[in-house]
Amino acid sequence: QVQLVESGGGLVQAGGSLRLSCAASGSISSIDVMGWYRQAPGNQRALVAVITSGGNLNYADSVKGRFTVSRDNAKNTVYLQMDDLKPEDTAVYYCAARGVVLMTTKRKYAYWGQGTQVTVSS
Repeated sequence: QVQLVESGGGLVQAGGSLRLSCAASGSISSIDVMGWYRQAPGNQRALVAVITSGGNLNYADSVKGRFTVSRDNAKNTVYLQMDDLKPEDTAVYYCAARGVVLMTTKRKYAYWGQGTQVTVSS
């Protein structure tokens, strides 16, 4: 079994910063892509930022220049540094892992974390 455990959400004032972490645990051989999605009330889940094992990045236009995604491949952990937060960043943030290769099989799987709430007050 693979689990993604997120931490670091909370309440912050506009202009403030938060850092999210997500650690993948289990019998993992490798993970192609790790990253973050978010879902605000009434909206669909949407991409925030992802990073490949080789370091390629993809950001939503709304967070470019404010958010930074990074990962530690040895620890199967991905981070999201969020600066200059805005009220419109308020959402549940979900960690995602795609192309997860388990030690017991060559198949690839995808997993989601349980989500962590980020609330930005104006």
